[in-house]
Amino acid sequence: MMFIFAIIIAYLLGSVPMGLIVTKIAGKGDLRRVGSGNIGATNVMRVGGLRMAGLVWLLDMAKAIVAVYIGKYVGGAAFGAWCGFVAVVGHCYPLWLRFHGGKGISSLFGVLLAINPLLFVIVGIEWLVVALGVGYSSLGAIVAFCVMPILGFVMSVQIGVPLLAISLLCLWRHRENIVRLFRGTESKIEWKWKK
Repeated sequence: MMFIFAIIIAYLLGSVPMGLIVTKIAGKGDLRRVGSGNIGATNVMRVGGLRMAGLVWLLDMAKAIVAVYIGKYVGGAAFGAWCGFVAVVGHCYPLWLRFHGGKGISSLFGVLLAINPLLFVIVGIEWLVVALGVGYSSLGAIVAFCVMPILGFVMSVQIGVPLLAISLLCLWRHRENIVRLFRGTESKIEWKWKK
């Protein structure tokens, strides 16, 4: 029963639309109707600047971290990783927004930090190098989705499998970005401190 309860809590935590909440409180309107229409930190940066995007990123990470730690408390490290996966599912398909959510990248980093800070640092450096180097946040994320499960399997199969599940989910959520990258029509990051 505790395992089921932990999974439900992880999903509900992941479903909290931090980007939408923060931008509405800041008077930026409905995030779903501006920029790319996505509720994630990248779109928040387009409408609210880097500081607001950073806050949303941290909040999205925090909800995933809590989910992982609840899972760890209930069933150990492997179950914690699966609760992290469920939190990312919640972020991508939130109950509160009729299952139209973000793309999972910020919550994914929360999962990595909660599982092993070294994973967070390695994948974070990769994302920064690629995103800053080529100007595409989505490309940095896509490379991260490929690197992350490999690092997970280096740790253990029990950690690698849920990280692979997260990677596949996030790749699916980025399928339109992948198409735009191939076509050369993907939007570049707008690095603005505030708007």
